[in-house]
Amino acid sequence: MNKGALIIISGPSGSGKDTVLKELFKVMPEIEFSISSVTRNMREGEVEGEKYNFISRESFEKMIKNDQLLEYNVYCGNYYGTPKAPVEKCINNGGEIVLEIDVNGAGNVRKNCPDNFSIFIAPPSFEVLKNRLTGRGTETAEVIEKRLAEAKTEMARAVEYDYIVINDDLKEAVEDIRRIILSERRRLNRNTDLLNNL
Repeated sequence: MNKGALIIISGPSGSGKDTVLKELFKVMPEIEFSISSVTRNMREGEVEGEKYNFISRESFEKMIKNDQLLEYNVYCGNYYGTPKAPVEKCINNGGEIVLEIDVNGAGNVRKNCPDNFSIFIAPPSFEVLKNRLTGRGTETAEVIEKRLAEAKTEMARAVEYDYIVINDDLKEAVEDIRRIILSERRRLNRNTDLLNNL
């Protein structure tokens, strides 16, 4: 059996990560998605177990105590984290699992899960990113400025990733990621069983 892998995906708000991943899972349905555990309240339109598992603060702190998380952080007073068990199970079974995470969390995951490769999704330009964020019409000018400042910091850390994909054209971005995954499947260290059998 080939060795599995964790696929770390990051990118600033407005880079189109969610849309790209939605399309990627259509063309590569065999890939799993890592569901994060969070202690914040569920927002309108969210579905339990789709992107997040909404749990109590007490349950989350128990997971920390029992070393059941690959990484976690606190954002706006709420815990966000990646449970270890589903990721390890998928990798041990030779599968691939996508973890969509910010640049700080990605750094922690790299330390705790060596069987990974990382992809940074970037906009074609900062101007395009700004237009995407303002075009949503769902956030205040103050929030948009905060997101843009965070985006600059995140894009400066793209150098920490194995691959960069520019999301200028959705179809091309999805195809780029698909090809990266296919190439990674051919890495020697993921095919030791095959080599041994030969």
